[in-house]
Amino acid sequence: MFTTRPELLGTFGAVATTHWLASAAGMRMMELGGNAFDAGAASAFVLQVVEPHLVGPGGDVPIVFHSARTGRTEVICGQAPAPAGATIEHYKREGLELIPGNGLLATVIPGSFDAWMLLLRDHGELQLRTVLEPAIHYARHGHPLLPRVSDTIGGLAEFFQREWPTSAALYLPNGAVPQARKLFRNTPLADTWERVLREAESAGADRQAQIERARDTFYRGFVAESVERFARNTEAMDQSGRRHRGVITADDMANWRADYEPSLAYDYGDFRVHKIGPWGQGPVFLQTLALLKGFDLGAMGPASADFVHTLTEAMKLAFADREVYYGDPRFVDVPVEHLLSEGYNAERRRLIGAEASRELRPGTVPGFEAQVARQMAALDRLSRIGAASAANEPTTAEMRSARRGDTVHIDAVDRHGNMMAAMPSGGWFQSSPVIPELGFQLNSRAQMFWLEEGLPTSLAPGKRPRTTLTPTLAEKDGKPYMVFGSPGGDQQEQWQLLLFLRHAHHGLNLQEAIDHPMSHTGHFPSSFYPRERRPGNLTIEESFGEEVLADLARRGHDVERAPAWTVGRLVAAARDADGLLHAAATPRLMQAYAIAR
Repeated sequence: MFTTRPELLGTFGAVATTHWLASAAGMRMMELGGNAFDAGAASAFVLQVVEPHLVGPGGDVPIVFHSARTGRTEVICGQAPAPAGATIEHYKREGLELIPGNGLLATVIPGSFDAWMLLLRDHGELQLRTVLEPAIHYARHGHPLLPRVSDTIGGLAEFFQREWPTSAALYLPNGAVPQARKLFRNTPLADTWERVLREAESAGADRQAQIERARDTFYRGFVAESVERFARNTEAMDQSGRRHRGVITADDMANWRADYEPSLAYDYGDFRVHKIGPWGQGPVFLQTLALLKGFDLGAMGPASADFVHTLTEAMKLAFADREVYYGDPRFVDVPVEHLLSEGYNAERRRLIGAEASRELRPGTVPGFEAQVARQMAALDRLSRIGAASAANEPTTAEMRSARRGDTVHIDAVDRHGNMMAAMPSGGWFQSSPVIPELGFQLNSRAQMFWLEEGLPTSLAPGKRPRTTLTPTLAEKDGKPYMVFGSPGGDQQEQWQLLLFLRHAHHGLNLQEAIDHPMSHTGHFPSSFYPRERRPGNLTIEESFGEEVLADLARRGHDVERAPAWTVGRLVAAARDADGLLHAAATPRLMQAYAIAR
């Protein structure tokens, strides 16, 4: 089939990210003798500079990876929890029914920096300065500003000037919106990383000792002190229409570290798919595969109405289970084994019919009946609160555009057989005001908690929010094979499933599968403020063709047309058993790039 670009092939290394400069920085690490993990980390820090509307140093990241040295596939959890002061009682006293989508009360502990340091310490090869050098260069000397970044700043300019002056000072140099495709600098961020490096290198020449000192400097040094001081002394406007101070402290940061977890794996044909656990939405992907085992997807065209309908209806069921069961398993019991079992999915599969469903239909796991009833009642009640919040929130253009950013993605594979997929997000410049001496802002991940007791995702100190971030690693024939992902919040799993199923069932190569038309549904409650739900929705690119769109509408889907080449931001990389490497990136938005040689 026609593709916008070739699937890239090589034997040395492959990097695919959502920005060409990040992909180039990652490949440079391999050229300097580093591996896939050095490449992933370097790419991540560059993305914090060049896509600040999508990710920042104050954000979070899950990483799923395979180490050729240890032979293990694991997850690093860079999703940090809520601060000690983040209690339902405190937020209720602040007059909130929902946690706003921005501002200082929406903040959890920044997790991404420690996650990348843990990966580098245990699995990287290069010195920390080498890995950080590209990001520091682009922050200090400038990078060509993406048009989307300039447009987003323009939409926020008046709000920044009126409510978040520290953000205006950085993102509106000389009081003006920075021009697209012109150099933009973040000198305070470059200074922050240089100071972290000076502290790290004071530990001596040993790279692991330097990385440990860098972790301490960020979480137990000047960075944590600046975070607490800013949160304590700043009243920031948020989407509630009121100003609030933050509750995060230096102690919160000092008492947290990223850690390793086993991946959650599911066998599907020749593949074993690895995801993060139910503190994220990763199991949705696996549940959907379990439901789809009963259908002959290979007999359906990869862009057919049958294929889209079947996948969409299966995902609606899996996402419904997400709403009533998923949460931080350190706090709540999540029956993942049952949710992935054949018996459970055989029953659920019968609900997939010829017509589009419009109801939220979670399954019932024995022993969880009361939880399901309680959660469904809460969702109904809280969705009405969310609808009222959406209707009554400030309607100025700057507040609307402040709602949220998105995410970035990184895949890297090297000649040794190492591979990793990471989904960095959060800490975008729409989330909260810039901490001026650091050059970055905090995240808004706490908006995914509910301010109601007794739910799997109820706010609690030390609890991880149910993140949407969900990278994927797949084995094939028992060997690590493929890493892939896409930004997109609740759509991440949906677009990734389209890629994976088209590759697995229809034999499309990575670029062909990415270039095929994309779709997704907003049928279930959004993970983001104001938690809206659109029953029966199906957003679908017009490039599926009129016949397919009309067929889906006849089946009862509320078809929302999207222009061609506007849905999804997928990237992917793979390694065959003989060492041949593959890489691909979406042409959508014209900035993702894959590199392989």
